[in-house]
Amino acid sequence: MKVINLQEMETAALVAPATALEFLQDAFLLTGEGPVLSVYSLQPRPKACASLSVLQHFRIHGIRPRNWAAVPAQISVTGAYGKKEHGLSSATEHNFYDLAVFGGKAVRLVRLHVDFQDGDHLQLEILGPLMELQDWALDVRWLSGDKHSLLCVAVAHNTALLLDVSTGTALVQRSCLEGCLLYSALLLVHESWADAVLVGGTVFNQLVLWRPGGGEEGGGSDSGCKAPVERRLLGHSGVIFSISYLQEKGWLASASDDRSVRVWGVGVLGGPGGKCGDLNPPCLRVLYGHQARVFSVCLSPRKVFSAGEDGACLVWDWVGGGTVVRTLKGHRAGGVRALAVSEGTGDEERWVATGGADGGVRLWRLKKSEERKENMEETVTEKLTNLKFPGHSMPKVVCIAGEEDENATWGQSKFVVCTDQGIVYQYSNGQWEIVWEGTPDFQSYCVMETVSIRVKDSTGKVHLCAVGNLSGSIQVFPISHPQSGILLTGGSGKIHSLIWQEGAGGMCLLASGAEGLVYRWCIEVKLNENCSLALSVNPLPPFLLPPCAKRWLTATVYLHSRSQEALWVCGDRRGSLLLFQEGGELQDLMTGTKQSEDEVNGSEGDGKSGLMEQRENKEVQDLKLQPLSCLFGVHGKQGVTSVYEYQGLLYSTGRDGCVRVFRVKPTPPEKLEENRKHCTGKIVENKEKLQLEVLRVQRACKGMEWLERVLILEPEIPEEEEVREECQNHCKTEQSFRGEEVKTENKAREVRFVIAGFHAAHFVVWDPVRQERLLAVPCGGGHRSWFLWPSHKGVWPGYGALVFIKQGAVLASQPPGEEPGWAGRSGGMGGWGLREGVHGRGIGCVCRLGRIEGFRNDIQTTGNMTETERGEVKTEECNWEVVATGGEDTSLTILAVHPSSGNIKVLSVITDHISSVRTVTAVTHPEGETGNQAQSLSSLLISAGGRAQMQCYRLMIGWDRERLVPSCQVIQVASHRLDEQWERKRNRHKTVKMDPETRYMSIVVVDERIDSVLLAVACSDGAVRLFSVSEVKRQIDLLSETFYHQRCVLSVATCTLEDGKGNRYKLLFSAATDGKIAVWDLTEAASSTDTSTAPIPCLNIPAHQSGINSLAVWAEKLEQREGGCLVTVASGGDDGQLTVSTIRVQYPEDGKTGGSRGFSQISEPLISSQAPNQLQLQLHAHSHIPLAHAAPLTALKLLTPGLMVSTSSDQRVCLWTVRSTDISHRRTLCSHVADTAGLSVWEEGDEKGNTRFKSEQEIAIWRGKGTQTGLETEDKTAEGEAGGRLYKEPDDEAEGGEPVGAVSETGDPVCKTSDEKGGEARAQADRETDSVGKTESEVSTEAGLKDCCESRKKREKTGWVLVCGQGLQLLRVRNTEIDAEMWTEERIEREKGEVNHRVKVILQEKLT
Repeated sequence: MKVINLQEMETAALVAPATALEFLQDAFLLTGEGPVLSVYSLQPRPKACASLSVLQHFRIHGIRPRNWAAVPAQISVTGAYGKKEHGLSSATEHNFYDLAVFGGKAVRLVRLHVDFQDGDHLQLEILGPLMELQDWALDVRWLSGDKHSLLCVAVAHNTALLLDVSTGTALVQRSCLEGCLLYSALLLVHESWADAVLVGGTVFNQLVLWRPGGGEEGGGSDSGCKAPVERRLLGHSGVIFSISYLQEKGWLASASDDRSVRVWGVGVLGGPGGKCGDLNPPCLRVLYGHQARVFSVCLSPRKVFSAGEDGACLVWDWVGGGTVVRTLKGHRAGGVRALAVSEGTGDEERWVATGGADGGVRLWRLKKSEERKENMEETVTEKLTNLKFPGHSMPKVVCIAGEEDENATWGQSKFVVCTDQGIVYQYSNGQWEIVWEGTPDFQSYCVMETVSIRVKDSTGKVHLCAVGNLSGSIQVFPISHPQSGILLTGGSGKIHSLIWQEGAGGMCLLASGAEGLVYRWCIEVKLNENCSLALSVNPLPPFLLPPCAKRWLTATVYLHSRSQEALWVCGDRRGSLLLFQEGGELQDLMTGTKQSEDEVNGSEGDGKSGLMEQRENKEVQDLKLQPLSCLFGVHGKQGVTSVYEYQGLLYSTGRDGCVRVFRVKPTPPEKLEENRKHCTGKIVENKEKLQLEVLRVQRACKGMEWLERVLILEPEIPEEEEVREECQNHCKTEQSFRGEEVKTENKAREVRFVIAGFHAAHFVVWDPVRQERLLAVPCGGGHRSWFLWPSHKGVWPGYGALVFIKQGAVLASQPPGEEPGWAGRSGGMGGWGLREGVHGRGIGCVCRLGRIEGFRNDIQTTGNMTETERGEVKTEECNWEVVATGGEDTSLTILAVHPSSGNIKVLSVITDHISSVRTVTAVTHPEGETGNQAQSLSSLLISAGGRAQMQCYRLMIGWDRERLVPSCQVIQVASHRLDEQWERKRNRHKTVKMDPETRYMSIVVVDERIDSVLLAVACSDGAVRLFSVSEVKRQIDLLSETFYHQRCVLSVATCTLEDGKGNRYKLLFSAATDGKIAVWDLTEAASSTDTSTAPIPCLNIPAHQSGINSLAVWAEKLEQREGGCLVTVASGGDDGQLTVSTIRVQYPEDGKTGGSRGFSQISEPLISSQAPNQLQLQLHAHSHIPLAHAAPLTALKLLTPGLMVSTSSDQRVCLWTVRSTDISHRRTLCSHVADTAGLSVWEEGDEKGNTRFKSEQEIAIWRGKGTQTGLETEDKTAEGEAGGRLYKEPDDEAEGGEPVGAVSETGDPVCKTSDEKGGEARAQADRETDSVGKTESEVSTEAGLKDCCESRKKREKTGWVLVCGQGLQLLRVRNTEIDAEMWTEERIEREKGEVNHRVKVILQEKLT
């Protein structure tokens, strides 16, 4: 969400848990995400319209509209920040809603302006200052009978306030005798303060009801004047998180930590006189159904809605005995934090909205008829329906009678069953009938497949059925006219499988016979002169499968190549994927060889045409098509189960528990023979040199090995609408297509899919992104015939029914007369995704990949944007920042962030890790640059984390011209686990097995070679390991490991040095939990392949008292005569200390170095003497700030030379200026992200708007003015002293004062830098540094500050800081181009504004 701030650090984008939701009738939805209030219009379809930051650093927990009816606009209102404004013109016909927004210890009034002539035009306006309370606000209500702006506020210590929002004062305060802490509160108000009733959920698992306005008005200061408890409800065994009251029924519902929802019959609460209901309220229902804590509950006349930490929103049927009738799931891990249900009328259609910990907001439209249906989503359907198959024979195969129409219902579906006696039955409208009876050849064994085919020269469709037997015979007949069938021959052996597939010449039937031959026919249906159906058959050349033990076809798909020649991708029982191609000479055989209809009809289904048999034999002998490409056994030995093509990419499933995404691409000439090593016999010429390439592998859940097919999920918003609005609004969609590389534009992009297969004894539909079951049917496991309805187009709408055979019976998961449970056609499987979630369990690491430049002329403004947003879109490029995040939910997410609008798009979600992702790094190269604009990025992404697992991917990121957003194609390169390496070792029984709990804590790129990338990894078992990643070989190799630290290594960083002769040196820095930093010389390791001897560190720096969580390293060249450089290491640790150590590095005279192996272990921070052919390292300066943060410092990055960014779990982001001898605090911003764990920074742009693509591992060797920064900030902090050491705890409210000093442990001053101009340039740099570093009072003349501002203008650049934890926040760091007088005026205005915008509300009881 976009937040406009006049400060130097401002929020550009934010993803935080959605903690507040509220409906305005059925027209608008209000959401709270962090301090940002957003409005969504629900008609004609949900979309984002406006957003505004209203609570500063507080998180929104509730939104209360003043009334549901629009207030006339002619009334004069109090405008923003207390300024009087006149009413809007009656010509504009504007109406508005007044909203009370609260959260934390703050309350604020906001006005929502609505133009009913243009429903998309909404505007949010802040009416008054932020009112800060002295206690946590739990509930806020408007007094309905009051003409003034009076609010009732319930706070956490069981106290109620009457708040005058016009003055920001508490008129009345009343406390309860039960002075305990509340976890939740519900205020029931009427017209006056005396009518108010407060229901509080205490920490003692009780509900207490009392009247704040009861007894003596205003209460008193002593406990005797406090309000007594009127009612007390007992029963919960956990704290109470949410309370809801339904006035028309007199029901009170409470949601608790004990995973239950209780409904109480309390009677009438509130109203005139402040009634407290029945004397002894009974508990009417106890609802258990959630698998974790219940956070929210809402009541309706017939339903109870509850949402919890398990990520589910349950709809309970009150009349039906408290059973769950709907399960609404759509969020990723972390649970549902907010729930809202629209009023509706009775039990008619109503909206349900949920806000997740992943930052997503989802919306469902519930109908009365749908609420009565039992949902199949997520829950296991134990109730099965026996369709009572007749006859004495055993059913063997069940198929749907052709693909149904899109609008057909489950009750209208038909399916056929073939028995072991060769009899085909059809089930329709609850009745069984015999369709076809086969000859004795079709008994005891049969295979059957059905298809829908259009009748030639007609608009009608007919369902065809093909049945094969042991002797190679195949009977093909229309189900409605079985007497019109024909008999085909597929060799003399067993027909292993039958597959219908749409081809170039029409519908094709493929029959897999003996000896690896796949026979093919093109079949058409016509109407003869008697208006009866007739089949026309055209034989096609057969495929020849590679020799193997299980040599038959199991799946196939037809597609076109770029030369319009037919391509077939097939899967066999051996687990191989094969590519076949039909040339032009084969197309000639497809035409002109059709069998005459008289011959076919004359056979009457009992005989064979001699001409047909002759042609078939000729094709088998002479035209056996060989595969062009073969991925032998890619799906293991259990076989391929399905192959599906969608939007240019192919998806295959197998019984190895994997889905493989692959494509057809040109083959390099040197690999042609290698790809055909499994192909024998006559080979069709591979004119295009094509081959199959696996892009990535997606595993299902643990234990789900037998996969059957992928089900494509449709996008929630039509693409043509999304194209027009993607760059303007903040609407998030659940499905986000990912594209292939830019060269192929949008023809091949990976889509969102779910996996259908067998998990133990259940048929399961599994969502790999959300890691949850969408459907589960107890069918008994695999090895049975089944089909899933609906099946049209291979696109799954999110609902369905399963029909299968079990123990001689035909069973269905839903009775044919009932519609199956589903999440509603309107909104798809998981509802509408108003805002897309990212990670639900915390983001542990982040890495920026680069920037994608969009096309400015493609951006169009729409009516749902504010004027400010319209102006910004018109003046700014459509640029997207692409980042990769890793989370505790074991997933990697590729995100595209649009800084101008705050829009965040999920490009891809990778779920290959089996434990949390702790660290991620990338090597990125821009492609297709035009000037300074990158049209595409190619990035090698390496992620690592728990269970000593490392994954490597190639990301192809381009621009989608159709949808005007970036697209990403993920190509899996390699994976590595230490325990897998141990399993491959010889004599492993003599060694100690690798600890399975080893975690990779940090990873960094040491060197980028031509054929590989060298990585250094910090490990929890005390090792520093070097790995080599080869993209050509698709493997990750462990080169060496050293256990020098003997403790958990938390962080690693690298630095590249270059002397005057062009020789390059590599330094590695590693930090552990003992607070020490080890420096390693990896120059030799980076240049050679000999890694037999582990390196020894050449310097050891004691920096902290406890663990070091983050390192930042940069280098500064010294003067030519000194022949070396200074390397600065900044570190942050668990002790909250920020330490900066400067190391003097002296290059060897001959430019050669022997690396770290030549050095003995150093226990002291200083090195007195070293060999002349080695790098000389000496600790030059050491300074630190003891209390840089109030909590452990979790991340530290270098934004520009001399300017650092740090963050901590205290939710503060600090800017630091690092000089030669000290560290100065520049600015602090409170972040909206809790549990901050990761940080990524980058610099972009200059006067011309140039963009730099620089990976985080690159450390610039900057020359000359080493202490200058391009991103200075004007805020300073006062210095403080403790025990003689100069330090200052960061405070974002501190303005002015001295810069924070740093403790210097060496008296040796750091040598000043110089450029080509020598001392004159150094003096100028010192003057600039001094003028920037001093406070306003220290600047002697106004001209000096003007010179400093002009100098900064010349160095104008923008920096970006991305903070991640429980969400993510993108901060923009920019310069201020103003002179001294303007800067002074702005500062005074800002200080005045902060006073006017924030009012302290004193909680003071009225004295008697």
